[in-house]
Parts: sequence; structure tokens; C-alpha cells
Amino acid sequence: MTAFVHPTAIVEDGAQLGEGVSIGPFCTVGPEVVLGDGVELLSHVVVTGRTEIGARTKIHPFAAIGHGPQDLKYKGEWNKLIVGADCIIRESVTMNAGTPQGDGVTRVGDRCFFLAYSHVAHDNRIGDGVVLANNVMLAGHCKLGDHVIVGGGAGLHQFVRIGSYAFIGGMSAIENDVIPYGMAMGNRAALAGLNVIGLKRRGFSRESIHDLRRAYRLLFGAEGTFAERLADVEEAYGGHEQVREILAFIRAGGDRSVMTPRESA
Repeated sequence: MTAFVHPTAIVEDGAQLGEGVSIGPFCTVGPEVVLGDGVELLSHVVVTGRTEIGARTKIHPFAAIGHGPQDLKYKGEWNKLIVGADCIIRESVTMNAGTPQGDGVTRVGDRCFFLAYSHVAHDNRIGDGVVLANNVMLAGHCKLGDHVIVGGGAGLHQFVRIGSYAFIGGMSAIENDVIPYGMAMGNRAALAGLNVIGLKRRGFSRESIHDLRRAYRLLFGAEGTFAERLADVEEAYGGHEQVREILAFIRAGGDRSVMTPRESA
């Protein structure tokens, strides 16, 4: 099935359109854009720069995808945006290409859902199945693991890491890294426990959730130093897959500190 291009749309020479692509009224597609099979641009969508959109991704009106980074240091160097398959990108979403400080590439995984007015900044790394609610703001160089959910109006500081399956409450200001399976809320946000509801919805067993809870209480307890508690958790729960993921996330480190609860668990 060949691509459909509405007569009012502009598709510049060089753009690559997969089978079954649909480009609606008043869309603009730049010369270095690659649209995978079945991609749909509803209307008034701009896709520009060196941008690749994965198969069956659907982009709603007034989204601006692939423009240069909002970074005063950027001087026109090579960059790119890669968006995965089966994503939904709602109205007025913005996604920017990368900078030399982040290898030049912004990457978005498969099956993600970006609600209206959310923003994916330069050099972000977004995993699979991520949901950004309305008006979420990601600063540059953020890394979000698989199945992260970020509530409406939340803002993430540059270089923040959010571990897989974490939940960020609406209107939160996130300055520090959030562990996998964690839940963060507030301005400025603090760790507020584990994303138990999300874990249940994703089919994690009751036993796994109980082990995670026990490991969490030990890790963020009052006794000993954080390094000592980290070692204690590894000794007690080192065979638990999800606990190992949390320990690896903490030990990998980043530019931001690991977020902790406001009070000891």
C-alpha cells in the first residue's frame, strides 16, 4: 500500500515514506525524515531534521518533532531524533534532536504515550512503554527506563535518571534520580515508597512485591550508613531480580544524587 499525502501537505524531496504512511492536511515533512510503515500524521504536524519515526506511530495536530535542541551551546552540529514504533504523540508535543554533549541523538522507545504539550528535550533516553501525561517537562539528558509513568505538569531536572517501572506524581519537581520501581512526589520531590499499584498492574507476583518492600525498608532505614545498608540489602536479597536492578541502578551512579524519603522508612 502506497503512502497517502494530502494535497495541502508538504513533503520535501529526500524524505523516505514507508508503506501505508498517511500524511494529513497542512503537515510538513523535512528532506531527511524517515517515516516507518503505517506512520500517521493527522494534520498540522511538523517533522523535520534527521528524524526517524517507527512503524505505526500516530502523531496528532501541532506536534513539532525533530527540531534542534533548546540549548545555547548548540551551534548547528550533526544531530538526530529516533522515535520507536507504535507510539502515540498527542497535540502540541515537542521532541528535540540531540547535542554533541549527548552523542547527538535523542532516543524514544516503542509503545510510548506522550499526552498533549509534553516535552522531550535534547539527548533524552526514553525506554519502552513510557507515559508522559499532559505538560510534562523533561530537561536535557534525562534517562527514563521502561514503563515509567510521569504525572501531569511534572518537571525533571537535566541529567535525572528514572528507573524502570517508577511512578512520578503530577506537578512534582524531580531534582534527583528515582530508583526502579520507586514512587516520587512533591516539590521538591522525595521518594514516597514503591510503585505497588503499577507493579500489580504489570503482573508482578505478591512474593516479589513483598521482597521489594522489605528490601526498600532496609535500604532506606535509619541504621548505619547508606553504603552499609546497600551491602546489607545485597546480602539479604541479592538473588531477587528486581532488587538487583535497584542495586545496579544506584551503583551505576549519575550526575544527580539518588532520591531518598523525607523521613527514614
